[in-house]
Amino acid sequence: MAISVGIIEDHSEFRKSLVYLVSSYTDFEVRWAHSSVEEARKKYIETDVLLLDINLPGISGTDAIPLFKQLAPHQKIIMLTILEDDFHILEAIKNGADGYILKKSNPERIIDAIRQVNEGGAALTPMVARQVLAFLKPESARPESPSHLTAREKEILLLLTQGLNNEMIAGRLFISAQTVRNHIKNIYEKLQVHSRAQVVAKALKERLV
Repeated sequence: MAISVGIIEDHSEFRKSLVYLVSSYTDFEVRWAHSSVEEARKKYIETDVLLLDINLPGISGTDAIPLFKQLAPHQKIIMLTILEDDFHILEAIKNGADGYILKKSNPERIIDAIRQVNEGGAALTPMVARQVLAFLKPESARPESPSHLTAREKEILLLLTQGLNNEMIAGRLFISAQTVRNHIKNIYEKLQVHSRAQVVAKALKERLV
């Protein structure tokens, strides 16, 4: 079954190029492409993955993340933007973005990001990942974690930071995918996060792995 994609991008030529790029793959389906959050909400049709620009007329992409998460909690959201600063990256992750990809990325990287988040992973370009790591650089002394993660949860958390999806983690640890999902749910609750991007950022910031 094709992965359904929605696009919100106010630059018409770039929006058209995204539609052309995604539609050129037989396992993808572009259900809609709009120039603003307001237009997308009026004509909303649920998709598997949403490509969302940050600098938009009206409601910004960052502010729109929780709005679309309310409309479709299981929909994955990738920020596709020219903005590389720490504030926008971390604000997007905090608001629930599942990935953050720069518009100048190789087209194949954008396609890979869609597949990655659709499978439950977190998509960050190497440049963005480096900036997140630099911004969240931990103190020299490792603080004691208040989260009380079990040994198994720490194993899974480490694999999450390496970008593995549920099935890959299950295969690595010789446990079922459902068991992995149960552990991840517990990790989310203990770390008080709501997405893989958030859990990766917090794990790196607090040196939990």
